[in-house]
Amino acid sequence: MKSLNTLKNYINGEWVESSTGETFENLNPANHRELIGLFQKSGLQDVNKAAAAARQAFKAWKNTPPPKRGEILYRAATLLQQRKEALARDMTREMGKVLEETRGDVQEAIDMTFYMAGEGRRLFGQTTTSELPNKFCMTIRSPLGVCGLITPWNFPMAIPSWKIMPALICGNTVVLKPATDTPLSSCNLVQVLEEAGVPAGAVNLVTGTGGAVGAPLMQHADVRAVSFTGSTEIGRAVSQACAPSFKHCCLEMGGKNVIMVLDDANLELAVEGAVWGGFGTTGQRCTAASRVVVQKGVYKAFLNRFVERARALKVGNGLDPAVQVGPLINEAQRQTVESYVEIGKNEGARLLCGGERLTGGDYDQGWFFAPTIFGDCDPQIRIAQEEIFGPVVSVIPCDNLDQAIEIGNGIAYGLSSSLYTRNVNNAFTAMREMETGIFYVNAPTIGAETHLPFGGTKQTGNGHREAATAALDFYSEWKSVYVDYSDKLQRAQIDT
Repeated sequence: MKSLNTLKNYINGEWVESSTGETFENLNPANHRELIGLFQKSGLQDVNKAAAAARQAFKAWKNTPPPKRGEILYRAATLLQQRKEALARDMTREMGKVLEETRGDVQEAIDMTFYMAGEGRRLFGQTTTSELPNKFCMTIRSPLGVCGLITPWNFPMAIPSWKIMPALICGNTVVLKPATDTPLSSCNLVQVLEEAGVPAGAVNLVTGTGGAVGAPLMQHADVRAVSFTGSTEIGRAVSQACAPSFKHCCLEMGGKNVIMVLDDANLELAVEGAVWGGFGTTGQRCTAASRVVVQKGVYKAFLNRFVERARALKVGNGLDPAVQVGPLINEAQRQTVESYVEIGKNEGARLLCGGERLTGGDYDQGWFFAPTIFGDCDPQIRIAQEEIFGPVVSVIPCDNLDQAIEIGNGIAYGLSSSLYTRNVNNAFTAMREMETGIFYVNAPTIGAETHLPFGGTKQTGNGHREAATAALDFYSEWKSVYVDYSDKLQRAQIDT
């Protein structure tokens, strides 16, 4: 399939063209003269076909023993391992982040697939005592049915794996709608699942726009659960679409994450963390460290080192092993970043480095932007409050830990936070007080691992978590089972 320039939808075990007969281009963000491929510009009819296939496949898949489902996922993880380098290179070409990071993206999919394969033998429930004699009580997990999965472009294999693998191991079937900017990595992942032996209809892939594919998918009567990762604005619309029919809805949305640096921190370690957290993936992570709050005793020293390191970062094509920061995903995103730089200037923040698109030579063929740092930021200005999703970091001075925590929590989001300190009391205080779903000590705000729950509070999420065993709670429902072997009518709460 990869030898073809035009890639197809995957519905009911077959690679098929869309009902519209139209396609869209996928371009390399580091070199938009390079066409990665043509993908199906699908519509309602394609969503209906995929949902029908998933509904039909559910009948057999839910009754497949979970260990057997796990064996298929184990084979898929092994195939991903074998193809890791090729898959990472495809991802760098279509998404832009450096090869070291795309290898990590594929590795995350490998980790999640192996992890969920093991859960095929660990879909544990509980057994407990009854309040009545000769009566047995237990709980078991039941699958939901068809799951609609809507994924973003910044982690085009890892995040689909977060959703597909727990859904499958619980006995559900899925329809995946990948981001239009990065459909190739999803096609590659689904092809691996096909080769591993996932039965026809259990996994379906439909490419296209959010309006033409995503909206009808989340509104479809046969879809019983929707998992969405993306902006808070779109997440709100997903929630509203799911509410009338009470679909299960998992939302992973925006972030405005903070690194807090105290006077007693290992300063060089904190600078390294701020560079990686702020400019890794070109700042295009929901967990990116776009705010750094620094205690005044080390503020100047930190800022000088941070700016020096940011200026030294090599920006370019992610396939170049010397490059540390790739392009933005598209021109629209670059214009968004530019607009926020102007907002920051107008709000009185001090631009210390970057702040401009990179031009000349190979830069003219991609969507590149210089790593940007604003200093002396008021915590209430827009660049310190709103998610930019680009290589822009706001540095904010503070007096003490309490003020750092107040600034860190003073936003609409609650995904990830971090504290650099050598004082264990400070670490545990911040661990307790930060209103985020993820918290790090002496590490940046990025770097989640698949065996821990992932997600946030406030406008970042709606209470569910991805990854680890927490994902199983979204993709299954509890069934309480009572077995009475007394051979007589027993009435709970009455006959006790």
